[in-house]
Amino acid sequence: MSLMPVSEAMDKLLSGVETLESELIPLDKANGRFLAAPLASRRTQPPFAASAMDGYAIRHDDVARNARELDVVGEAPAGHGFEGVVSAGQTVRIFTGAPLPEGTDTILIQEDADRTENRITVREVPAHGAYVRPAGLDFSEGETLLTPPLRIGYRQLALAAAMNHAEIPVVRQPRVAILATGDELVRPGAEPGPDQIIASNHAGIAALVEDCGGLPLDLGISPDDPEQLAMHVRKAITEEADILVTLGGASVGDHDLVQDVLGQEGMDLAFWRIAMRPGKPLMAGRLGKTRVLGLPGNPVSSLVCGLLFLKPLMARMLGQRPEATDVRHAVLEGNLPENDRRQDYVRATVRIGEDEQLVVTPFAKQDSSMLHLLARSGALIVRPPHAPAENAGASVPVLVL
Repeated sequence: MSLMPVSEAMDKLLSGVETLESELIPLDKANGRFLAAPLASRRTQPPFAASAMDGYAIRHDDVARNARELDVVGEAPAGHGFEGVVSAGQTVRIFTGAPLPEGTDTILIQEDADRTENRITVREVPAHGAYVRPAGLDFSEGETLLTPPLRIGYRQLALAAAMNHAEIPVVRQPRVAILATGDELVRPGAEPGPDQIIASNHAGIAALVEDCGGLPLDLGISPDDPEQLAMHVRKAITEEADILVTLGGASVGDHDLVQDVLGQEGMDLAFWRIAMRPGKPLMAGRLGKTRVLGLPGNPVSSLVCGLLFLKPLMARMLGQRPEATDVRHAVLEGNLPENDRRQDYVRATVRIGEDEQLVVTPFAKQDSSMLHLLARSGALIVRPPHAPAENAGASVPVLVL
């Protein structure tokens, strides 16, 4: 079987994937969620002309005619406006956020006034309209201020609250079932047997799912037994997973049973084996309504394939642009040999050069089992199939992690 190019595999993976349904959730639960529909303001902000400073609300005509002394006829703290009308020669003590009293049009800041009992002397004449926030300065009722695609953060939450929304329409979070496979695996913290290793891929993939806005569902570790594998797969369907991610067991060995079991359960295979390094045994398909992504067992291969394929798949379900990560160009520090027929993702450190450009240095070793190098990496250098050798100083495409 020939190896499928990365771009073709991505097209097949995302084909027919639609945005998940929306749900209405409380404002205080919406941080990090994805907006599902445009959000219009339910009020004008500010709803009235308001003072931007502590001071005195005045009629500018009074001070323009050189009237430097005014009578204080009341007070307007925030939340309690002055109910009367300010006449010529009068002023109202006002505080930040309070409505501008009727008859006034300017704020004299308290630093520019001397007060003796209920009378002030104007020391410096303000400009007409100084320190007055007009009604609707920020936004008006009915104005649409938040639109998809958008991941809601602290700024958007503050705005939605000011727009008087107690609930926000968001895209439902994708439910991603994660199934590790292999007799050789034990949970972190357990005592492995003489021929076993600690399972690590599930922890990284679950964190990636959360970072991308999804809900990870841990299905545990299945031994290399067809009946056990089938039971775990059925659990993913019962749990209504939008995506089933399997870890390992999708290669060509006698104990790599995942693809056969999924096929027996009814999976429609989209592709298997990709022209990429790390991650050649990547598999994708569909099992009823559930999308299936079979990631390789090698830790680095699993996480890199998760970044390149699982992240865009979830983004499409969340109504976002399906980009894997930030693609830039960087200056190569060191040399790279000629590439073969597979697209390579080379782990590298990143620094900022003297000219503010990104500088990447590839690690000498790139074995797909070496997680500590991935943890130290700031980028993956993208090497297209049959790319020529590159020397230090060349410009290379990178995926910034």
